[in-house]
Amino acid sequence: MSLVRVHNFAISLDGFGTGEGLTFDAPFGHAGHRLHEWYFATRFWHSKIDESGGSSGVDDVFAQQIDLGFGAEIMGRGKFGPQTGPWLDLGTEEEWRGWWGPNPPFHTPVFVLTHHERPSIEMEGGTVFHFVDATPGEALELARAAAGDLDVRLGGGPTTIREFLAADLVDVMHIVQVPILLGRGVRLWDGLEGLDSRYDIESVASPSGVTHLTLTRR
Repeated sequence: MSLVRVHNFAISLDGFGTGEGLTFDAPFGHAGHRLHEWYFATRFWHSKIDESGGSSGVDDVFAQQIDLGFGAEIMGRGKFGPQTGPWLDLGTEEEWRGWWGPNPPFHTPVFVLTHHERPSIEMEGGTVFHFVDATPGEALELARAAAGDLDVRLGGGPTTIREFLAADLVDVMHIVQVPILLGRGVRLWDGLEGLDSRYDIESVASPSGVTHLTLTRR
C-alpha cells in the first residue's frame, strides 16, 4: 500500500506552521516567507526557477526529495486559498484557481478538503484540483486510488496535518524547524501529546540554522 508522507513542512521554534492573518497577498500571514527561506536558498530551488547558484548541503538534499514518488496530494482549503465559507467567485473572471498560477508545481491530482464542494479544476502540467467534503480517511481513499502505486503527499496546512496525525494516518513526516519565533498563527503539534511514542524520530542539523526532523511510524 502507498505511504502517506509529509515533506518539507516548515514550522517555527514555537511550533507554528503558518502565521496569522492570511490574505491573497500574504499566503502565510505575518510569517511572510521566513519559514521557507532555507528552501529558497538551495541549489534545487534555483534550478527550478532556471537560475544558477544556491547551496548544495543538507538542505539541498532534503529539498530535492519534494517531488519523488508522489502520485497524489491532499491539502486543506487554507493551503489552496484564504477564502472561507461558500465559493463566491465561481464562473467569474476573478475565479480563484490557487496561489501557483496556471501551471502549479504538483503535476498530480490534488484533493482539497473543504466543507463547500465545487467543480474540479484542471490546470496545466497535469494538476487537477478536486474539492471534497470528506474525513481524513475518506480523502485518503480517494487520493490512494488516484496515486496508484505511488505515495500520497499530505501538503498541509498545519490543521490538516494535525487531523491526519490524530487519525494515525501519516507514515513518514519530514518537518523543518526554522529558528524563528512567530508567536501567533496555527500550531502543528497542539493536541498531539504522546506522538513521539508512535514514531522513530531522526534529527539532522544544517549550517543554515534549520533542523530537519524525520518521523517514521514504528
